[in-house]
Amino acid sequence: MKGMQVEMEKIDQNLFLPLDRSKLNQDLSKDGSIAYWKDVWRRFKKNKPAIVGGLIILIFIFLAIFGPKMVSYKYDAIDLFNTYKTPDSAHILGTDGLGRDIWAQVWMGARVSLFIGVVSAFSQMVIGTLIGAFSGIIGGKTDLIIMRLIDILIAVPYLIWVSLFMLVFDAGIFSILVVFALTGWKEIARLVRGEVLRLKQKEFITASDSLGASLWWLIRKHFFPNILPVVIVSVTFGITDAIFTEAFLSYVGLGIQPPNTSWGTLVSAGVKQLRDYPHTLLPPAILISLTMLSLQLIGDGLRDATDPKMRV
Repeated sequence: MKGMQVEMEKIDQNLFLPLDRSKLNQDLSKDGSIAYWKDVWRRFKKNKPAIVGGLIILIFIFLAIFGPKMVSYKYDAIDLFNTYKTPDSAHILGTDGLGRDIWAQVWMGARVSLFIGVVSAFSQMVIGTLIGAFSGIIGGKTDLIIMRLIDILIAVPYLIWVSLFMLVFDAGIFSILVVFALTGWKEIARLVRGEVLRLKQKEFITASDSLGASLWWLIRKHFFPNILPVVIVSVTFGITDAIFTEAFLSYVGLGIQPPNTSWGTLVSAGVKQLRDYPHTLLPPAILISLTMLSLQLIGDGLRDATDPKMRV
């Protein structure tokens, strides 16, 4: 027994600690391999549909920033002498029922829709990650109570929650962001909680915990790096859901209110004139469809690139 204790004392306890990331990357590069995120990018680049989706989103972001400045008309400038003009050299996409330039409106609306989508998705990610990680790490009755509350919230359709909140809050960008943050975190929380429970059973977590690692150290060094790829993919799909939900709310009159504009507001106005003036509906409808398709392709690409089983 005494000999076994001597042998245990000779074992370097640093063997049970995670390797230094900088040293690990240097060692990997010496072996001809590449670090994790470089490997993710390498596999993501092989997914041609995801790359095309990323390029489309970059183009839309560029036009959202500079598009309204490419024409001499303001997006909210009313000209009753030039209503429902079809696309020509003066108005690239024509005008609406109030003579407003559709090109300027579309890209000003892109600013609002993309901003709401990105901010909402990241706020949902933060709330969902914190609640899911807390529930999974604490476990026990706390985990049971949190999960049952989430099940109750999920039982009511998402759009119903959003619509009810929007009836209470004043319509506007800030209200939409708050409502999306408060109602859209549930799926991410369940996903993160599941990943945390899975990681808690791993040997490297048990070894670090037995060596006296603090909870914050475990979260920073083990839990967060391992759940980050899953969360990133969820955020990509969350942006799509937020853009669609904002368009729906604006379509039914609970979203962005004039004179402000968004893609949903433009679609709502264009549907009423679809038969006579389809050019008022097609641009925002096509842009919403392309944006959602591109984000779905990017999300699929990230999911495949971060999945160890898909490594080639």
